[in-house]
Amino acid sequence: MSNAVAETPPTTPADSTGDEALLQDAFVRELIKQIRAQDTHGTWEGKTDLTLLAPYILSPEQRRAMPIMGDPDPETLWRLDLFHNAVGLAIERATKCMVSPMTKMSHEGFGRTVLTTGRLIVVNRHLRDVHRFGFASLAKLAEAGNKLVAEGVSMIEQYPDVANWG
Repeated sequence: MSNAVAETPPTTPADSTGDEALLQDAFVRELIKQIRAQDTHGTWEGKTDLTLLAPYILSPEQRRAMPIMGDPDPETLWRLDLFHNAVGLAIERATKCMVSPMTKMSHEGFGRTVLTTGRLIVVNRHLRDVHRFGFASLAKLAEAGNKLVAEGVSMIEQYPDVANWG
């Protein structure tokens, strides 16, 4: 996997203010930590958090330019894994239960990701069209991540005996 990170498109002051607030979101912070942890040689030290998150954002034009069917490339699979790792770690921080993500993917971009703790599946997500993985905005990225975190925390709260089994 390459260390190339796309530059963010220029933003208007209004977008910048909203994005700065979203950069403080707990899930987004966790995702940024996951991305920065992959930079073992310090290549991305000077890059802003928004620049590192840019590959997760796909404009409608970018999405339309992608084929309907396609095989996911290693960069996309890597971003998908980091996204689910961030979800798992955010759930861990909220519940103190160690969460493990597991993904099984076909070469065509169809599969499933589950996040487990103890004997409990806290998130069960079917994946399709993974080659088009991305979000329309930073707000949508934060919303999707927080939704999965809330789902996982809720499952652990509902079934604490199964989650803490072991």
